[in-house]
Order: sequence, then C-alpha cells, then structure tokens
Amino acid sequence: MHAGAPLEATLAEARRCAEQGRIGEADLLYARVLDAAPAQAEALSHLGLRALASGRVDDALDRLTRARDAQPLDATAQRNLGLAQRAAGRGEEALASFREAVRLDPDFFIARLQAGLQLEALGRHRDALAAYYGAVTTAQRQGRWLSEATTAPALLAPVRHAMEVIDGGRAALFDASIAPLRERHGRDALARVEKALAIYLGDLPAAYADPRQKPSFLYVPDLPTTAWFERSLFPWYALFEDRYDAIRAELDTVIDDATAFQSFLKVMPGKSTADALTGTRGEPRWDAYFFYRHGERFEDNCQRCPVTAAALDAAPIVRLAGHAPECLYSKLTAGSHIRPHRGVTNTRVVTHFPLVVPGDGALRVGGEDREWVQGRCFTFDDTFLHDAWNHSERTRVVILMDSWNPYLSEAEVEACRSLVVAIADFNAEARLADPLVDPAHAQ
Repeated sequence: MHAGAPLEATLAEARRCAEQGRIGEADLLYARVLDAAPAQAEALSHLGLRALASGRVDDALDRLTRARDAQPLDATAQRNLGLAQRAAGRGEEALASFREAVRLDPDFFIARLQAGLQLEALGRHRDALAAYYGAVTTAQRQGRWLSEATTAPALLAPVRHAMEVIDGGRAALFDASIAPLRERHGRDALARVEKALAIYLGDLPAAYADPRQKPSFLYVPDLPTTAWFERSLFPWYALFEDRYDAIRAELDTVIDDATAFQSFLKVMPGKSTADALTGTRGEPRWDAYFFYRHGERFEDNCQRCPVTAAALDAAPIVRLAGHAPECLYSKLTAGSHIRPHRGVTNTRVVTHFPLVVPGDGALRVGGEDREWVQGRCFTFDDTFLHDAWNHSERTRVVILMDSWNPYLSEAEVEACRSLVVAIADFNAEARLADPLVDPAHAQ
C-alpha cells in the first residue's frame, strides 16, 4: 500500500489485518490513520486497547478517552474507556463509564458484567448482585452464557463468578423479605410461599397440578387449581353488581372520549400489535380507561367516575406499592380478538365486571368458553391459556381488576406481597422488566 492511499482504504486494510490475526500489521496501519486523522475513533480504540493489553495504561487512557470523546454515544467506546480507567485505579470513573455504556445500550451484557465486577471491587456488593443478574439475564435472552460453548473463553471465569454471586445473593435477599413473616406466623403457615420461592429460584421443579396452567413468573403450588372460580368465594362482587346502573351511567359519560382512553397493549421490541390482537372489522383495538395502573392512581379519571372509583377502593384488589393494582374500563372494539396468552402468577386472579355486552363474544380460559353477562362478575385464573373476542358490531366494555387468589391465607397474601415487591424491585435495580407490568395478563 503506497503512502497516498485514501484513508478509508487504509482503515479497511487495517480492519482486515486485525480480523485475520495479523495484529502487528494492523497496528502499523491504524497508526498511519492517526497520523492523517488524529481524532479517528476506530484507530484510537484499536491502539488504545493494544496499549492497555501491553500495560501502557497512560497511553491507553489517552487514546481511549479521545475515542470516547469522538463517539460519546457509542456504548463500546464507553466500555473501553472504563477498562482503562479501572486499570489506572480510577474505580468510580470506570463504573461511571460502564454504566453509561449500559444506558446507551441496555443489551450490552458485557458492559453490565464489567459494571458488576467494578461494583464488587468497590465493596458495593448489593449493587453488584443486581448488575450481575442484569448481565447474565440479558446475555441468556440473547442465547449467550448458557454453556461453555456460548461463552467467550476470556469471560468464563467472571461469568461463573457472577452466577455464583447471583445464586447465593438472590436466595438470601428474597428469603429475607419473608423472614419477619415466618417469625410471626410460623414456617408451616408459609410453606406454600417458601416452595414458590424455591421454584422461582430453580431449586424445585414447577410440578403444575394442571398442565394447562403455566405462570410466567411466580407459581404457588398446592393451591386448589381451577380455571374458573365459584362466585361464593367473592362476596365483594356486590360492591359492583349492586351499583351496576350508576357505574354504567359513569361509563356512558366517558366511553366516547378518545382522550380518556389509551391503548392497553405495550408492544415489545420485535413484536407488533398483530402478535397480540387481530380483527375482522377494520383495525382491532383494545383500549383502557385507567383508574389504576402499576399502582398509580389516575386521579382525574377517578374523579370523573366517583362511584366506580369508590367500589374499586372498597374491593380487596391487589395493592403493591409501585406495581399494582391495575383497574380499568377495558374496551374491546367490534371484530377484535385478543390472541391466546398466559398471565404471570397464580397468586392473583382476574375479575371481569361486564358493563356493555353486545353479544357474539366470549372469554376462553383453559379451553372453556364463557360469555359475559351484563352486570354479573366472574373470576378466572389467567395463568391458564386464555383469549377473548368480540365478533359483534358494537364495542364490548368490562371493568377489569386483579384480586388475590381466594385460596391464599392472610399470612400467605402478606408473604406474597413482600416477596413479589422484593423480586420486582430487584429486577428494576437490575434494569430488567418488572413482571407485574406485562399487559398480556389481562383483557
């Protein structure tokens, strides 16, 4: 290659040499690039990492800082700088760089791992646990770190260490969330919840009593298993059924207010609305007028519909700070069909209070269909595969709400509340999705 070769050609040749393991040649070519363009990020990164590998920390810091400055939104540049900062003994700066890499690219599981290693080095073991869990979970969701074959050899030791920390740390953390209740009520009273935790952690198999039931998050074993529940278990139905006319009148004041309703679906990356919803009469829609969502009270909506809000406030719905309840007018437009899906946990069950039932629609749970009856509640276990449809020419509306499984004791409800909050809060610390905000459990 002659001295006048274009910069891009030199870069391309340097890249090829590096990919082929001709590292010395790549070093020379990248050095030529820097002679011509001192701020060229790729050359700075390559030579900075080479300097780091050879122990020239000051040189590595200089070049990797310049590479980061040239590409401040590049997660890899942030991670590389963090490696140099750590080698220079600048622990807090290294942590900040690793965290910025994760902020820029939440799927960058190696940066998550580096953040965990740095947190542990700084003595912040609780934070390291969350970072390690986020790293391993994110990697495994991408098919990595499932075995030696899916783990880079250089990462085997730190990944194994992270997994050891996770195994012991999560078990201790979640057990501590229910330990005071164990002391208060006795171990026997919480036996089913402790088994649920063991299943969640992978220490026990989830031997489902009914093969149709498959919770995606937390399964409490040894409860009576049924897709549909007897009305006698829910004396609080009367809070709604006795007020049907007043609640329906409130719905009528808002049902046509497009600004008051919002789509209930949260479309995940790589998915589309069609993965969850289909239609036979134009665009399918599944909309919600929220009274509560993820534990947040929608005060304006409650004030517009005070009778409905008062009934919800008096009902024994699930209440978890920052996570539940989730209560709404659920509106399914004409021709819309919610595809089959499963809920996250059998600790809570789903109740419908039908307000507008145009006919030609039903809910199927565990293979059994039931039609909505206007003004009459029913409750089901949504960890069974279920779907719902409205094949009529008019909109269907129900109140949707979650309550605790009626077969749980008060002590178990208290323990489930503590355990679910502990898990969800930890997953939030690990920058993972909270399982309680998955909209696929409702209709």
